[in-house]
Amino acid sequence: MNQERWYKIIESSHVSEKAAILTEKQNQYVFRVVSDATKPEIKSAIEFLFNTKVKSVRVVNVRHKQKTFKGITGYRKAWKKAYVTLETDQKLNIAGA
Repeated sequence: MNQERWYKIIESSHVSEKAAILTEKQNQYVFRVVSDATKPEIKSAIEFLFNTKVKSVRVVNVRHKQKTFKGITGYRKAWKKAYVTLETDQKLNIAGA
């Protein structure tokens, strides 16, 4: 796979209360990824960018939300979220990345 593709797959880390709990208790990290990324691509991108061993990857398609502002209806964008589980002895330093 092309290295440029690996840099484009991971858009950002997803920061939420649920993501923080998963990081502490189950060694899982949550990332926002491009919508056409596959599980093997996400796994290889995380292993390449962070030099870690990935145990599994779960992917969730977050649907668009309908929002109304001053009587005008619009939609938020749909996006893809990846839950990455690392091996037991592995850690990520997301703040340093």
